[in-house]
Amino acid sequence: MRSRGTRASADRSDPAAPADAAAPADPAALAVVPRPTPAQRLARPVRLSLSALAGWPARRWAAAAGAGVLSALAVGLPTAVVPNPFFARMTPVEWWNVPVLVLTALLGGVLVASYVRTGRTAETAGVAETTQAGVPAHDPTEDPAREEPDTDSTDRTDPAQGSARLGQRLGTASGLLAYFAVGCPVCNKLVLLLLGTSGAMQVWAPVQPLIAVLSLALLTFATVRRLAGEVACPVRA
Repeated sequence: MRSRGTRASADRSDPAAPADAAAPADPAALAVVPRPTPAQRLARPVRLSLSALAGWPARRWAAAAGAGVLSALAVGLPTAVVPNPFFARMTPVEWWNVPVLVLTALLGGVLVASYVRTGRTAETAGVAETTQAGVPAHDPTEDPAREEPDTDSTDRTDPAQGSARLGQRLGTASGLLAYFAVGCPVCNKLVLLLLGTSGAMQVWAPVQPLIAVLSLALLTFATVRRLAGEVACPVRA
């Protein structure tokens, strides 16, 4: 009787011992998930952007072509990079002006076309919505009415609208920078007013390639962020 009571009291004093023995640790739960490298972090938005472009309908590609032509004319005609009878420049076109103009038109066209409504979600376009672990980020059987945004919430809490506003601002800023980058250095009245003719050639002209790089960097960032957001955070577009 004493030994049986002693065993019972020992079991009550250590309730975790039987549980630990019955439930061994899962090796998969103890596995350490490797952190993504900086290269993988940079490559993921690019992959998502390419996935978004693969699902674009014809109307968006048509909008991208039209917006690209308009962007090229808006920057190229006043700066006379595109020859025309209305504008002239006092300095020759630099070798890098045309590539910058072409890239600005291509990226600007894609960025503008990303705002064209298609009436489809990322799921219906055939784009798999997954997290980094490969698990669906949203349950497709979930009631879509529960995913509607709250009418009382502000735009600051909506990632899609925040991304749209950021893309518009960066697109506008990069267009202005591209205009100043490829323009004639002594034809810019603001530059002449601040630096004079000699300053425009000796100070402003050497800085213009750097402004072109900054313009393309901002436009690329805005375009990739906008396209990647269509896959990572799908909404009806």
